[in-house]
Amino acid sequence: MATASRLIDTAALEAALVEFSRQRDWDPYHTPRNLLLALTGEVGELAEIFQWKTEAESAAIMHGSEAEHVRQEIADVLLYLMRLAMVLGVDVDAAVRDKIALNALKYPPKQR
Repeated sequence: MATASRLIDTAALEAALVEFSRQRDWDPYHTPRNLLLALTGEVGELAEIFQWKTEAESAAIMHGSEAEHVRQEIADVLLYLMRLAMVLGVDVDAAVRDKIALNALKYPPKQR
């Protein structure tokens, strides 16, 4: 469970990815380059679902026959992104908190 100081609790996901990779002897192949290329491919597969759709079709995609495909591709993107972060030693929770703080400074709320 996430605590107040953590936005994203990734510990269980990281543990599952380590075990999944270990059981298949994939660690030698999980280099930053390979993981980035795999991530890019998965983002492309997600983008392909939306390619040539109108704004209305895109907005309604989760109510149609492609919803499960979208879910699967989003999961693939997240899994490869997490694995890449793990291999590079990036604490995703800290990176997200830091980025939100930077964005808050860069894009302050509009005064009403």
